[in-house]
Amino acid sequence: MIQANPKHTIAPMIGVAIAALLLWVWDSDGKPEYRTHQGPVFGTYYNIRYEAKQDLETEIQAALQDFDNSLSLFNPHSILSAVNANRDTVTNDAFETMFAEATRVHELSHGAFDITVAPLVNYWGFGPDKGEGRMANGERIDSIMAFVGFEKVQLINHHIVKADPRVQLDGGAVAKGQACDMIAAVLRDHGCRNYLVEIGGELVLHGVNAQGQPWSIGISKPTLSNDGVETDYQEILHLTDACIATSGNYRNFNKAGGHTIDPRKGYPVQQTVYSATILSSTCMRADALATACMVLGEEEALDMIDRAGDAACLLIVRENDSLRVVTSPKWEEMTTK
Repeated sequence: MIQANPKHTIAPMIGVAIAALLLWVWDSDGKPEYRTHQGPVFGTYYNIRYEAKQDLETEIQAALQDFDNSLSLFNPHSILSAVNANRDTVTNDAFETMFAEATRVHELSHGAFDITVAPLVNYWGFGPDKGEGRMANGERIDSIMAFVGFEKVQLINHHIVKADPRVQLDGGAVAKGQACDMIAAVLRDHGCRNYLVEIGGELVLHGVNAQGQPWSIGISKPTLSNDGVETDYQEILHLTDACIATSGNYRNFNKAGGHTIDPRKGYPVQQTVYSATILSSTCMRADALATACMVLGEEEALDMIDRAGDAACLLIVRENDSLRVVTSPKWEEMTTK
């Protein structure tokens, strides 16, 4: 299964007893009720709540399996694994949707987001084999950079064409977001109007919760230490229609720095941006933009979000021995609708 990058800095707020929050039954005569499904997936956990007349767990699990069969780096039979192994394979809708979004955000971020980063991710110890969290070896990194770069890969007639067979793709920076979008589509297709889909902190939500109120979402407040411990919320949002993703470098370190790799340089980055929370039109896009923000840093990230047109961000930035919050111009508009 996919083990997506650790970016779990958003969590749904649970303010009442679990039974009251997760289960709300109108009647027993076929009327809708709020249902909940939870469990492990992609190396993290999912939490899905929705209002429907029928239980949709079978359909949800089928969508998760379809995603795994398409884009998992940990499934040797997935389309992505076949592409990386240079096996002839035909891409499907899920793969092509990921590739199109990766292309868009790559261009928007001026190369800060790049799914050909996979060899670097593996070298630095954040890939499927976890590696050793290696120290920098300039010659080795230079040799890897020879086959990193989005210009070295194309999607032509449902096939990936590589300029170099050593090119490998890593969709982990959009995995959880795209999976959230796919589950939300399943719920909509079955007539659901009120739902929350969360995978490892990435979220798609619509409508209201079981109490008839907007969904309450907490943005975790990072600490200045590297232990990844969070005890408070930076902000609590009350939303009825949103796609949200967060990336944070303070959670997962190796000897060289944070877990986000700059694909333009080959090294882990540790910008002053500690975390980036993005709202956008899809969770996959929010996921990709959040990763790009961590690579770009404050000023370039704000510029990218402004140019995106359908996104807003909240950045938590380190300044000396304190943290400050920076938001893009559309943040208030998109969090109060």
